[in-house]
Amino acid sequence: MIEGHGDDAYKYKDIRSDFSSNICAHGSHQALMTHLATHSELISHYPEPEAWSLEALIAEHHNLDPKQVIVTNGATEAIYLIAQTFRLRPVIPTPTFSEYEDACKLFPPTSNDRMLWLCNPNNPTGEIYNQPHLNHLIASHTLTVIDQSYEHYIHCPVCCDSVATTLLRIHSLTKTYAVPGLRLGYITAHEDLTEQLRLNLRPWSVSALAIESGKFLLQHDELICRPDLQEAQRLYNQLNGICGITVMPTHTNFMLCKLEHYTAAELKDYLAREHKMLIRDASNFHGLTPHHFRIASQTPAENDALVKAIQQFIE
Repeated sequence: MIEGHGDDAYKYKDIRSDFSSNICAHGSHQALMTHLATHSELISHYPEPEAWSLEALIAEHHNLDPKQVIVTNGATEAIYLIAQTFRLRPVIPTPTFSEYEDACKLFPPTSNDRMLWLCNPNNPTGEIYNQPHLNHLIASHTLTVIDQSYEHYIHCPVCCDSVATTLLRIHSLTKTYAVPGLRLGYITAHEDLTEQLRLNLRPWSVSALAIESGKFLLQHDELICRPDLQEAQRLYNQLNGICGITVMPTHTNFMLCKLEHYTAAELKDYLAREHKMLIRDASNFHGLTPHHFRIASQTPAENDALVKAIQQFIE
Protein backbone atom coordinates (compact mmCIF):
# COMPACT_ATOMS: atom_id res chain seq x y z
CA MET A 1 0.00 0.00 0.00
CA ILE A 2 1.69 3.20 -1.17
CA GLU A 3 -0.90 5.45 0.44
CA GLY A 4 -3.15 5.06 3.46
CA HIS A 5 -0.60 4.83 6.25
CA GLY A 6 -0.22 7.45 8.96
CA ASP A 7 1.87 10.62 8.77
CA ASP A 8 0.40 11.88 5.48
CA ALA A 9 0.90 15.48 6.59
CA TYR A 10 2.31 16.25 3.14
CA LYS A 11 -1.30 16.29 1.90
CA TYR A 12 -2.27 19.16 4.18
CA LYS A 13 -1.16 22.69 4.89
CA ASP A 14 0.38 23.69 8.19
CA ILE A 15 -0.22 20.58 10.33
CA ARG A 16 1.01 21.47 13.81
CA SER A 17 0.15 18.35 15.83
CA ASP A 18 0.56 14.94 14.19
CA PHE A 19 -1.31 12.17 16.00
CA SER A 20 -1.39 9.96 12.91
CA SER A 21 2.00 8.25 13.19
CA ASN A 22 2.79 5.70 15.89
CA ILE A 23 6.40 6.91 16.04
CA CYS A 24 7.37 7.94 19.57
CA ALA A 25 6.87 11.70 19.71
CA HIS A 26 9.36 14.53 20.16
CA GLY A 27 12.63 12.61 20.45
CA SER A 28 15.87 14.52 19.93
CA HIS A 29 18.10 13.63 16.98
CA GLN A 30 20.77 16.25 17.58
CA ALA A 31 23.45 13.77 18.65
CA LEU A 32 22.87 11.62 15.57
CA MET A 33 22.88 14.61 13.22
CA THR A 34 26.13 15.86 14.75
CA HIS A 35 27.68 12.43 14.26
CA LEU A 36 26.55 12.17 10.63
CA ALA A 37 27.91 15.63 9.90
CA THR A 38 31.39 14.25 10.58
CA HIS A 39 30.83 11.38 8.13
CA SER A 40 29.57 13.28 5.08
CA GLU A 41 32.21 11.55 2.92
CA LEU A 42 30.01 8.42 3.01
CA ILE A 43 27.76 9.87 0.31
CA SER A 44 30.68 9.65 -2.15
CA HIS A 45 30.99 5.86 -1.86
CA TYR A 46 28.80 2.83 -2.32
CA PRO A 47 27.60 1.26 0.93
CA GLU A 48 28.34 -2.33 1.83
CA PRO A 49 26.36 -4.58 -0.57
CA GLU A 50 24.86 -6.11 2.57
CA ALA A 51 25.10 -4.18 5.85
CA TRP A 52 27.58 -6.66 7.35
CA SER A 53 29.16 -4.27 9.86
CA LEU A 54 25.77 -3.28 11.26
CA GLU A 55 24.60 -6.91 11.29
CA ALA A 56 27.63 -7.84 13.37
CA LEU A 57 26.85 -5.12 15.90
CA ILE A 58 23.18 -6.15 16.09
CA ALA A 59 24.19 -9.78 16.56
CA GLU A 60 26.44 -8.79 19.46
CA HIS A 61 23.58 -6.73 20.91
CA HIS A 62 21.25 -9.80 20.85
CA ASN A 63 23.94 -12.38 21.66
CA LEU A 64 23.44 -14.00 18.24
CA ASP A 65 25.67 -15.15 15.42
CA PRO A 66 25.89 -12.53 12.61
CA LYS A 67 24.52 -15.21 10.27
CA GLN A 68 21.24 -14.91 12.20
CA VAL A 69 20.75 -11.20 11.40
CA ILE A 70 19.72 -9.47 8.17
CA VAL A 71 19.55 -5.68 8.03
CA THR A 72 16.82 -4.29 5.75
CA ASN A 73 15.62 -0.99 4.35
CA GLY A 74 13.05 -0.57 7.11
CA ALA A 75 10.76 -3.24 8.53
CA THR A 76 8.69 -3.04 5.35
CA GLU A 77 11.49 -4.45 3.20
CA ALA A 78 11.79 -7.27 5.73
CA ILE A 79 8.08 -8.07 5.31
CA TYR A 80 8.31 -8.27 1.51
CA LEU A 81 11.58 -10.23 1.65
CA ILE A 82 10.00 -12.87 3.89
CA ALA A 83 6.86 -13.13 1.74
CA GLN A 84 8.94 -13.47 -1.44
CA THR A 85 11.27 -16.10 0.00
CA PHE A 86 8.88 -18.55 1.64
CA ARG A 87 5.59 -18.13 -0.29
CA LEU A 88 3.50 -20.04 2.23
CA ARG A 89 -0.26 -19.69 2.72
CA PRO A 90 -0.64 -16.63 4.96
CA VAL A 91 -2.61 -16.59 8.19
CA ILE A 92 -3.12 -12.97 9.22
CA PRO A 93 -5.29 -12.04 12.24
CA THR A 94 -7.13 -8.77 11.73
CA PRO A 95 -7.02 -5.88 12.18
CA THR A 96 -3.28 -5.50 11.73
CA PHE A 97 -0.63 -3.83 9.58
CA SER A 98 -1.77 -4.02 5.94
CA GLU A 99 1.66 -4.69 4.42
CA TYR A 100 1.58 -8.35 5.50
CA GLU A 101 -1.41 -9.01 3.28
CA ASP A 102 -0.11 -6.78 0.47
CA ALA A 103 3.27 -8.56 0.45
CA CYS A 104 1.64 -11.99 0.35
CA LYS A 105 -0.59 -10.91 -2.56
CA LEU A 106 2.50 -9.77 -4.47
CA PHE A 107 4.16 -13.14 -3.86
CA PRO A 108 1.32 -15.71 -3.94
CA PRO A 109 1.80 -18.94 -1.98
CA THR A 110 3.26 -21.97 -3.73
CA SER A 111 2.57 -24.27 -0.80
CA ASN A 112 -0.36 -25.11 1.44
CA ASP A 113 1.88 -24.92 4.49
CA ARG A 114 0.82 -22.02 6.68
CA MET A 115 2.82 -18.94 7.69
CA LEU A 116 1.39 -16.91 10.57
CA TRP A 117 1.95 -13.14 10.59
CA LEU A 118 1.72 -11.40 13.97
CA CYS A 119 2.38 -7.82 15.03
CA ASN A 120 3.38 -7.64 18.69
CA PRO A 121 2.47 -5.09 20.00
CA ASN A 122 -0.21 -5.00 17.35
CA ASN A 123 -0.85 -2.09 15.03
CA PRO A 124 -3.47 -0.54 15.17
CA THR A 125 -4.88 -1.89 18.45
CA GLY A 126 -1.87 -1.73 20.80
CA GLU A 127 -2.64 -5.23 22.09
CA ILE A 128 0.13 -7.69 22.99
CA TYR A 129 0.40 -11.48 22.84
CA ASN A 130 1.63 -13.17 26.01
CA GLN A 131 4.34 -15.82 25.83
CA PRO A 132 2.18 -18.95 26.42
CA HIS A 133 -0.20 -17.85 23.66
CA LEU A 134 2.72 -17.14 21.34
CA ASN A 135 4.23 -20.54 22.01
CA HIS A 136 0.93 -22.21 21.13
CA LEU A 137 0.60 -20.21 17.90
CA ILE A 138 4.17 -20.88 16.82
CA ALA A 139 3.73 -24.63 17.36
CA SER A 140 0.58 -24.59 15.20
CA HIS A 141 2.16 -23.17 12.03
CA THR A 142 4.97 -24.10 9.66
CA LEU A 143 6.53 -20.65 10.02
CA THR A 144 5.64 -17.68 12.22
CA VAL A 145 6.62 -14.09 11.57
CA ILE A 146 6.47 -11.74 14.56
CA ASP A 147 6.79 -8.06 13.75
CA GLN A 148 8.19 -6.48 16.92
CA SER A 149 8.54 -2.97 15.52
CA TYR A 150 6.99 -1.48 18.66
CA GLU A 151 8.85 -3.69 21.15
CA HIS A 152 10.26 -0.65 22.99
CA TYR A 153 6.87 1.07 23.21
CA ILE A 154 5.52 -1.07 26.05
CA HIS A 155 6.41 -1.67 29.70
CA CYS A 156 6.66 -5.46 29.57
CA PRO A 157 9.32 -7.15 27.39
CA VAL A 158 8.37 -8.96 24.20
CA CYS A 159 10.08 -12.34 24.51
CA CYS A 160 10.57 -15.07 21.96
CA ASP A 161 13.32 -17.50 21.03
CA SER A 162 14.69 -15.64 18.03
CA VAL A 163 16.65 -18.65 16.70
CA ALA A 164 13.82 -21.20 16.63
CA THR A 165 13.77 -22.92 13.25
CA THR A 166 10.13 -21.94 12.64
CA LEU A 167 10.28 -18.31 13.77
CA LEU A 168 11.32 -15.04 12.14
CA ARG A 169 11.31 -11.78 14.09
CA ILE A 170 11.19 -8.32 12.52
CA HIS A 171 12.66 -5.35 14.36
CA SER A 172 12.55 -1.65 13.55
CA LEU A 173 15.32 0.81 14.37
CA THR A 174 12.98 3.31 12.71
CA LYS A 175 10.57 2.92 15.63
CA THR A 176 13.14 2.29 18.37
CA TYR A 177 14.97 5.55 17.71
CA ALA A 178 12.14 7.51 15.99
CA VAL A 179 14.05 7.90 12.71
CA PRO A 180 11.50 6.94 10.00
CA GLY A 181 13.38 8.88 7.33
CA LEU A 182 16.39 6.56 7.62
CA ARG A 183 14.52 3.31 6.81
CA LEU A 184 16.29 0.83 9.06
CA GLY A 185 15.01 -2.57 10.14
CA TYR A 186 16.34 -6.06 10.60
CA ILE A 187 15.36 -9.72 10.81
CA THR A 188 16.58 -12.15 13.45
CA ALA A 189 16.10 -15.85 12.74
CA HIS A 190 17.83 -19.23 12.64
CA GLU A 191 20.61 -19.34 10.05
CA ASP A 192 18.68 -21.97 8.04
CA LEU A 193 16.04 -19.28 7.46
CA THR A 194 18.35 -16.30 6.93
CA GLU A 195 20.35 -18.32 4.39
CA GLN A 196 17.20 -18.63 2.28
CA LEU A 197 16.31 -14.97 2.76
CA ARG A 198 19.74 -13.83 1.54
CA LEU A 199 19.09 -15.46 -1.83
CA ASN A 200 16.49 -12.71 -2.49
CA LEU A 201 18.23 -9.82 -0.71
CA ARG A 202 18.86 -6.86 -3.01
CA PRO A 203 22.42 -5.45 -2.98
CA TRP A 204 22.95 -1.95 -1.57
CA SER A 205 19.38 -1.73 -0.26
CA VAL A 206 20.56 0.05 2.91
CA SER A 207 22.38 3.36 2.39
CA ALA A 208 25.80 4.17 3.82
CA LEU A 209 24.36 6.92 6.00
CA ALA A 210 21.68 4.57 7.33
CA ILE A 211 24.31 1.94 8.18
CA GLU A 212 26.45 4.52 9.98
CA SER A 213 23.38 5.80 11.80
CA GLY A 214 22.45 2.32 12.95
CA LYS A 215 25.94 1.67 14.31
CA PHE A 216 25.89 4.97 16.20
CA LEU A 217 22.41 4.51 17.62
CA LEU A 218 23.03 0.96 18.84
CA GLN A 219 25.89 2.28 20.97
CA HIS A 220 23.68 4.94 22.59
CA ASP A 221 20.84 3.33 24.53
CA GLU A 222 19.99 6.73 25.99
CA LEU A 223 18.64 7.66 22.54
CA ILE A 224 16.02 4.90 22.53
CA CYS A 225 12.66 6.59 22.17
CA ARG A 226 10.31 5.47 24.94
CA PRO A 227 6.81 6.96 24.90
CA ASP A 228 5.18 8.36 28.01
CA LEU A 229 2.70 5.55 28.62
CA GLN A 230 1.24 7.25 31.68
CA GLU A 231 0.31 10.22 29.51
CA ALA A 232 -1.05 7.85 26.87
CA GLN A 233 -3.30 6.26 29.50
CA ARG A 234 -4.51 9.72 30.54
CA LEU A 235 -5.41 10.46 26.93
CA TYR A 236 -7.16 7.09 26.67
CA ASN A 237 -9.28 7.89 29.73
CA GLN A 238 -10.20 11.33 28.44
CA LEU A 239 -11.24 10.07 25.02
CA ASN A 240 -13.18 7.18 26.51
CA GLY A 241 -15.15 9.71 28.53
CA ILE A 242 -16.50 11.42 25.42
CA CYS A 243 -20.02 10.31 24.53
CA GLY A 244 -20.02 8.89 21.01
CA ILE A 245 -16.47 7.45 21.08
CA THR A 246 -15.26 3.99 22.05
CA VAL A 247 -11.53 3.47 22.66
CA MET A 248 -10.06 -0.03 22.61
CA PRO A 249 -7.70 -0.95 25.48
CA THR A 250 -4.02 -0.53 24.59
CA HIS A 251 -0.63 -1.38 26.08
CA THR A 252 1.28 1.29 24.21
CA ASN A 253 1.23 4.93 23.07
CA PHE A 254 -1.27 4.49 20.23
CA MET A 255 -4.91 3.53 20.43
CA LEU A 256 -7.77 2.53 18.16
CA CYS A 257 -11.00 4.53 18.45
CA LYS A 258 -14.47 4.26 16.94
CA LEU A 259 -16.96 7.04 16.33
CA GLU A 260 -20.62 6.23 16.82
CA HIS A 261 -22.29 8.78 14.54
CA TYR A 262 -19.54 10.15 12.26
CA THR A 263 -16.90 8.74 9.96
CA ALA A 264 -13.17 8.91 10.59
CA ALA A 265 -12.74 10.77 7.29
CA GLU A 266 -15.12 13.51 8.47
CA LEU A 267 -13.28 13.87 11.77
CA LYS A 268 -9.88 13.82 10.09
CA ASP A 269 -10.88 16.55 7.65
CA TYR A 270 -12.33 18.70 10.44
CA LEU A 271 -9.28 18.39 12.68
CA ALA A 272 -6.85 19.15 9.84
CA ARG A 273 -8.85 22.08 8.53
CA GLU A 274 -9.95 23.72 11.77
CA HIS A 275 -7.26 22.71 14.28
CA LYS A 276 -4.16 21.83 12.21
CA MET A 277 -4.18 18.33 13.74
CA LEU A 278 -3.71 15.06 11.91
CA ILE A 279 -5.16 11.66 12.90
CA ARG A 280 -5.06 8.28 11.15
CA ASP A 281 -8.21 7.26 9.32
CA ALA A 282 -8.14 3.52 10.11
CA SER A 283 -11.00 2.50 7.81
CA ASN A 284 -8.59 0.83 5.36
CA PHE A 285 -7.40 -1.70 7.96
CA HIS A 286 -8.94 -5.05 7.02
CA GLY A 287 -11.78 -5.78 9.43
CA LEU A 288 -12.40 -2.18 10.49
CA THR A 289 -15.10 0.27 9.42
CA PRO A 290 -15.32 3.86 8.14
CA HIS A 291 -15.88 4.89 11.79
CA HIS A 292 -12.46 3.76 13.07
CA PHE A 293 -9.48 6.05 13.61
CA ARG A 294 -6.13 5.68 15.34
CA ILE A 295 -4.14 8.24 17.30
CA ALA A 296 -0.78 8.26 19.04
CA SER A 297 -0.31 10.22 22.25
CA GLN A 298 1.69 13.45 22.03
CA THR A 299 2.51 16.05 24.70
CA PRO A 300 -0.04 16.73 27.47
CA ALA A 301 -0.90 20.10 25.93
CA GLU A 302 -1.39 18.61 22.47
CA ASN A 303 -3.48 15.75 23.88
CA ASP A 304 -5.72 18.15 25.79
CA ALA A 305 -6.19 20.22 22.64
CA LEU A 306 -7.13 17.10 20.67
CA VAL A 307 -9.71 16.02 23.23
CA LYS A 308 -11.25 19.48 23.23
CA ALA A 309 -11.34 19.61 19.43
CA ILE A 310 -13.03 16.19 19.18
CA GLN A 311 -15.60 17.22 21.78
CA GLN A 312 -16.39 20.31 19.72
CA PHE A 313 -16.75 18.20 16.58
CA ILE A 314 -19.14 15.73 18.18
CA GLU A 315 -21.21 18.36 19.96
